[in-house]
Amino acid sequence: TAIRALLLCLCLGLPAGGQPFLRLRPSPSDNLPVKDIVEHPDPEYDPKEQDLDERTLRKKLGSHFDPGFMAVAVPGPANASGAAAAAGRGGRRLPAELRRLELGPPRGPRLRLGKKARRKVLQWLWAHTHCPVFYAWKDLGVRFWPRYIKEGNCLAEKSCSLPEGMFCKPVKSVTKTFLRWHCQGWSSQKYCTWIPVQYPLISECKCSC
Repeated sequence: TAIRALLLCLCLGLPAGGQPFLRLRPSPSDNLPVKDIVEHPDPEYDPKEQDLDERTLRKKLGSHFDPGFMAVAVPGPANASGAAAAAGRGGRRLPAELRRLELGPPRGPRLRLGKKARRKVLQWLWAHTHCPVFYAWKDLGVRFWPRYIKEGNCLAEKSCSLPEGMFCKPVKSVTKTFLRWHCQGWSSQKYCTWIPVQYPLISECKCSC
């Protein structure tokens, strides 16, 4: 509806007598992950026990509920993406572009290696240059449902290129729909309800400048 669209487009702020609310929409990958939300500290703006009925909220969220990226209760540890898992098992899953790589100087003769030696060289290159997405569960607080989201990050602590100079950066993102508790008005006259919001998540990292 027009009212819902208006709510989702408003920026984070404090309207007169109202709750600061969230501007959450799909963002360019360079702006991810989403920064922590600054919430109004007054617990009067929190959903009450009767507002947190899981059956009702699951029905409201419908097919947008994705157990792979959201959880109602405190979840266990998250894992790295498939690329990171492959590297942890010895890097068996080499990408196609790396398997086709010709080893040797750009303008010199092609480096001739046995099949086993070539594979070891390519695995070493993959271990030093690949950019997996590392996931961790994040608690969004009681004003989101589900309140836990599995958020991705790109590891940028060290260079991913040879020679050094490039770093892992987000290149793709996906959006997941959550419910956001939103209040309008103040005191006994305020009206609160759950509204759907889209939360962008990093889905792919790449070694780039």
